[in-house]
Amino acid sequence: MIAYSVSRRSFLAAAGRVASTAVLATPLGGVLAPATAATGFEPTLTMPGGANNYRPKAPFVERLGSGFFVRGKVLRAGDGAPLAGQRIQIWAATVLGGEPDPANHGSVLTREDGSFELEMAQIVPNFGQPHAHLAYDDGAFRTVFLRPVMPSARDTSVSADFVLAPV
Repeated sequence: MIAYSVSRRSFLAAAGRVASTAVLATPLGGVLAPATAATGFEPTLTMPGGANNYRPKAPFVERLGSGFFVRGKVLRAGDGAPLAGQRIQIWAATVLGGEPDPANHGSVLTREDGSFELEMAQIVPNFGQPHAHLAYDDGAFRTVFLRPVMPSARDTSVSADFVLAPV
């Protein structure tokens, strides 16, 4: 009987060589990696605290006040194609009231290029941090909640992008 001494590093290196050989030897000669790995458009992950004070199907709004802008873009995971017509809900604590206040909740649709924008009242610190909440929760893609924090309460805009993966 022969005894082998295998370190974790050598084991992982050997496993990687075996896996890459197996992938290259697929019947179609292609790579089995998911499309997201090849293009760099990985799905956006939900942020902790992003769903706080969420309201399903918040009404569509033209604006929620003035002077502050929430902007972003919505792309499809894998190929990065812009997603038009996607509902994005936005809410925040503003000079008009707290996050639960209906005057601070609204939904917008993405444009043809996947972009969205909502003008609202100035965001104010909540729990010590000025931040917004954004959500995609319309069913065709996985639900994502974002909570971007602004560097300063004097900022007049915040941006958050979504890369959505199919359900």
